[in-house]
Amino acid sequence: MSAGASVFLGGARGRLLPAWTTLRFFAAAVVFHLFAWLALAAGAAQWLAFSGGLGWPLAALHLLTLGVLGMTALGAGAQLVPVATRRAAPGHSLLSAIWWVYTPSVAVLALGMGWPQPQWLAAGAVAVALCFLGWGALMLRNLHGGRGMPGVTAHGWAALASLAVVLASALSLAATWLGLPAPSRTTAVALHLVFAPFGFMGLLALGLAYILVPMFALAESPRERDQLASCALAVGGLGLAGAAAFGLAPIPLRVAAIACGALATALHLRTMRNALRSGMRQELGRSFVLVRIGWAGLAGSLVLALALALEWPVPRLEAWFGLAVIGVWLLSFVLGMLQRILPFLSAMHAAGAGRRAPTPSSLTHERALAIHFWCHVTALGGLAAAIALDSAWVATAAAAVGAAGAAAFCWFAAVVLARLAKKKATLS
Repeated sequence: MSAGASVFLGGARGRLLPAWTTLRFFAAAVVFHLFAWLALAAGAAQWLAFSGGLGWPLAALHLLTLGVLGMTALGAGAQLVPVATRRAAPGHSLLSAIWWVYTPSVAVLALGMGWPQPQWLAAGAVAVALCFLGWGALMLRNLHGGRGMPGVTAHGWAALASLAVVLASALSLAATWLGLPAPSRTTAVALHLVFAPFGFMGLLALGLAYILVPMFALAESPRERDQLASCALAVGGLGLAGAAAFGLAPIPLRVAAIACGALATALHLRTMRNALRSGMRQELGRSFVLVRIGWAGLAGSLVLALALALEWPVPRLEAWFGLAVIGVWLLSFVLGMLQRILPFLSAMHAAGAGRRAPTPSSLTHERALAIHFWCHVTALGGLAAAIALDSAWVATAAAAVGAAGAAAFCWFAAVVLARLAKKKATLS
């Protein structure tokens, strides 16, 4: 614990945000995770044939991307970017205000998609965009003049640039659902599908992994040269994909973009493998099994992206791609990290002045995490079987199992936060 805390704080305890400023983002992400599986169960019959438009499959997708991945990004970015830049953490008052607006806005947006109610969708989309703009301003202020970890900082800058594209394309799509004048929907969809998972969320996941993986494995950070090279390749791929979205030689540019992404991924995964092999802590448990599943999903999603770009005649290829990108890669990676971050941060906040922090394991709940792990893996396998068999019943059953796993993850998070509150109460 003490070694991990030393890596995290880098000798500057002032970079640790107040406990509930960060933890409330993670707690909300855990709850939205459950709602996402329930929404998918409600729309399982439409999910396999889903090709755009409003409905519960779209609501489930955005409960995952905005509710789970986005909420985690807001909290993790606010806490970890200052570690990379070696600057003071951003103002916690504004972060708290962002949480209070962002949380109900995601719910309103998802309900507007599921029922559907375009006016609700538009209101939620505008509020969510404003929250991201406020958070982005805090991150920009922190990144500007950052003095440490240039690889992570570069990923942060690139993620914020991608966020601008994501917000512009999202608002354009919301305008089309309201019947308002907007740029080409085809272009907006193409930009959104690339810059949301691979740009904003993907670059944040890759960049913050350079902090989190060495921290939990008690390993040296990867070489900055490798981090910067991977980031440059990823940004190049995004640029090529963005140009293709506007109709500029779409097939050659998309193939080139995927090649850049594959090289960036290979370099990143090599650095992660080296960190895990050289780390002092070799046994990282189920959490890093999920992380490794996520990395496999990232590699697989690029193969499926190539199949989409070349229009291979694979049945339900879009569904396979969506499952690989969102379910296998990003969701598995984030859940694996969350079950490490939640007890780790809570243990640090439970420490009093002159009092040693409790171990993260004393705050966690292994049984709940074991249930979640097997439900998560089973649910992903069930969704894959549903795609292969074109079976709505299998998809519904898989979503139900996923919801059970998400409920177990809520149980785990509730235990961690309750034990933190109890520890802090004994100090007061």
